[in-house]
Amino acid sequence: MDLWVKVLVCFIAGIGAGLGTGFAGMSAAAVISPMLITFLDMPAYEAVGIALASDVLASAVSAYTYGKNKNLDVKNGLVMMLTVLLFTLVGSWVASLVPNTTMGNFSVFMTMLLGIKFIIKPVMTTKETMAGVSAQKRMIQSIACGTVVGFICGFVGAGGGMMMLLLLTSILGYELKTAVGTSVFIMTFTALTGAVSHFAIGGMPDLWCLILCVAFTLLWARIAALFANKASAKTLNRAVGVVLTVLGVAILSVNILRGIN
Repeated sequence: MDLWVKVLVCFIAGIGAGLGTGFAGMSAAAVISPMLITFLDMPAYEAVGIALASDVLASAVSAYTYGKNKNLDVKNGLVMMLTVLLFTLVGSWVASLVPNTTMGNFSVFMTMLLGIKFIIKPVMTTKETMAGVSAQKRMIQSIACGTVVGFICGFVGAGGGMMMLLLLTSILGYELKTAVGTSVFIMTFTALTGAVSHFAIGGMPDLWCLILCVAFTLLWARIAALFANKASAKTLNRAVGVVLTVLGVAILSVNILRGIN
């Protein structure tokens, strides 16, 4: 396939994945996987591996930006991260046993619905409110949530970030910036685990696509994270809502196109 076609597809996928990661802690696979599968005819398992690899640096630079602005809960995030890592491995192994058609579609409707939710009902929780939750209760919640998120991330390479954002804001009661910062912190390690296990099981993917997706996703995630940390809670809710809704519609359109073809 022509190199310029790969560059264009990876660039567009990188924009969507980077904005989703930097603004909302969204897994890059939710955007990259369907793009690579549809327009480059890439096997789903290979596409998910590339998407997870793209997540690693994008999530890491986003986590650094949120942490620098004191919008990252490392202590409680570590509890969820360890559980997520374990079940990411389990999910990745199970994913290798199922047909391509079952992968890459999980998070589409969740992305759109969550985006609309942030627009209509923004998260206005404060850090003071967060501090009122007992450490024991938060730990139990983190373990339970980490189990669910880890399996989803490893199995489809998508939906983990969305599930994490939803659980952190709705169940654990995080304010939005801290929720996104903690989410990308966790996703850095879950994505690394998922990518390594995908490559170990399925072999190395297309090198050009891997490099391009990683680079473009990293660039746009950095831009989005810088903007998000300077924005007010109200503005960030709207930005996250718009980004998620647009990405959800775009991903659904790509999946419909894939079905037609």
